Amino acid sequence: MAKSNEPVTIKKYANRRLYNTGTSTYVTLEDLAQMVKNGEDFVVYDAKSSDDITHSVLTQIIFEQEGKGQNLLPINFLRQIIRFYGDSMQMLVPRYLDMTIENFSKEQNSLRENFSKTLGIGGIGGFGILDEHVRRNMEMFDRTFKMFLPGGRAEDSAAAPAASPQPDDFDELRRQVADMQKRLDKLGDGGKKE
Repeated sequence: MAKSNEPVTIKKYANRRLYNTGTSTYVTLEDLAQMVKNGEDFVVYDAKSSDDITHSVLTQIIFEQEGKGQNLLPINFLRQIIRFYGDSMQMLVPRYLDMTIENFSKEQNSLRENFSKTLGIGGIGGFGILDEHVRRNMEMFDRTFKMFLPGGRAEDSAAAPAASPQPDDFDELRRQVADMQKRLDKLGDGGKKE
């Protein structure tokens, strides 16, 4: 039987049970998480209203994973995301995060190889690769935001409105990345004696 390119349909019933129509079995959030890890695409519909609830189910899977102590999302990242809700830049955040995670996924094999080579020798220098990846992502983020600013330049104070200055979320993000860079540098220097 040939594998279909169509996503598997999952139905969520009022009793919170999830039904995989492809296998005709009930599944758990853990099963759906495993499907994601295996690269299997699925959509989740509310069985009563037929609304697409895939987004909320995927968010619930992340919530459950985070609740098990598998903290993948840093607290500062979560706070930044919350700050973007209702912000004028809210519409850019999903696209930016999508591009960033896509780039990271494409480069993950290379990153894993470099980390294992570097860490296998006993050094911590592999963090330079991560630093470079973070730097490239920040440059892409910077370019993306500049495209939507008046005059296309973030530094152009003449294009900015004459209102009182507000704390800039982008500056905060830059500060956080700089802090992360300092921490990574300390980790890299941690095994060296002066």
